[in-house]
Amino acid sequence: MSRHQPTDPLRLRDEIALSAARMIAEDGADYATAKRKAARQILGDTRVAGEWMPDNETIEASVREYQALFQGERQPRILRLLRRLAALAMEELAPFRPYLAGAVLNGTASQHSDIHLQAFCDSPKDVAVYLLNAGIDFDTVETPHLSGRGEVETLSFLWRGQWPQMRETRTLAEEIRAELGSPVGIHIALYDADDIRRLRRLDASGRPNRATRDDVLALLDEGPEAPEPPVSTDSSV
Repeated sequence: MSRHQPTDPLRLRDEIALSAARMIAEDGADYATAKRKAARQILGDTRVAGEWMPDNETIEASVREYQALFQGERQPRILRLLRRLAALAMEELAPFRPYLAGAVLNGTASQHSDIHLQAFCDSPKDVAVYLLNAGIDFDTVETPHLSGRGEVETLSFLWRGQWPQMRETRTLAEEIRAELGSPVGIHIALYDADDIRRLRRLDASGRPNRATRDDVLALLDEGPEAPEPPVSTDSSV
């Protein structure tokens, strides 16, 4: 049954974006799922034309607004913890040329967010061998290739204080446990080394869609008042 008959596409897009933003910020839903659920909540079984749905940029802006209003104190703390963990993971994975992407990079990460890394290396299988040798249990899934063609192998695991030889690990693990109460998911998408030169450097809004470890450290130095990523100095990004 239809719950709401659409009459104004702009208003409907805003309603769907706001509802989806709440799901993303509070429940950790992905954008596609949040859009579908939000549209169904507002419209019931009414079929929604594509032009009536908000794009991801609109939803991201709504997520930022929601977080500023309702998560203004806690969200920046969580974002900083996740960026610290991302930098730690990227240091450990340095031989595989890792880059950070997703919500932890763009500044909208919350307590349910995972860390998404992209590794560009001559032998992507070496990343799996490294994790096995480090005693890290992981799952292997297929995720869409950044080019939009085909899929790439992605290694996923929960971080519970691995890499104990690194000085910051214990302190960071204790802080994450105290703030989040659960381990953080890390996903490593495995790309060929040549892919880095073939893929877009910036997203549709002109911001970097991936960042080096130095970029992440720069964000940490700038503090929570500047959550969005800088333009990388790495010309291959």
